[in-house]
Amino acid sequence: MSDRIFLVSSSTDDKRAYHHGNLRQALLDAALRMLADVPAAKLSLRELARAAQVSHAAPYHYFLDRDDLIRAAGVEGMRRLLKAQADAVATCHGPRERLLALGKAYVRFAAREPHSFALVFDPQYCRPGEPSADMAPLITDNEQLLAGCVTQAQAAGVLPPVPPGPLATALWGTVHGLAQLTMAGHLDLTAAEAALDALLPSAPHPQ
Repeated sequence: MSDRIFLVSSSTDDKRAYHHGNLRQALLDAALRMLADVPAAKLSLRELARAAQVSHAAPYHYFLDRDDLIRAAGVEGMRRLLKAQADAVATCHGPRERLLALGKAYVRFAAREPHSFALVFDPQYCRPGEPSADMAPLITDNEQLLAGCVTQAQAAGVLPPVPPGPLATALWGTVHGLAQLTMAGHLDLTAAEAALDALLPSAPHPQ
């Protein structure tokens, strides 16, 4: 069945994109745009269809129900969080700069997209230790990105020579805490970034 029947009103380019199977992604993009203004608890399939300019039946062609849509939006949020960090790391040279870029991108994402960030870590939709088949590889990639930055920073003396696994966990916990404080309005982004700078002094640790 063609996606074209679900269209309500859209441009010719949109029709072509939907016809080629991009309607599911268009719905997820609309969900993420909605999350910029409202938390996941207020997402509505009817409002999503209206935002994507498709019929009210269209979302049910791709998602079983509202919870299925929200889980998929959480995966999309995680994908964007990972990309924000990876892109930030790729633009930097030097192990300290890459590690800082990683942390700042994480906090900036939470500040810019608080509802999407909250959904990524919502245990109702991403059960701790039991990620979905779509979420699991993204979590693994994020862990590997952090682990790579940590081991490079240790080799350069930016971080102390302790077991890298627990150190990576400690750094993630610290950055996540700053992100939570920032998204809740208890800390502004400038102060959070200054805290990250203070956490990683430029002087190398003795090996």
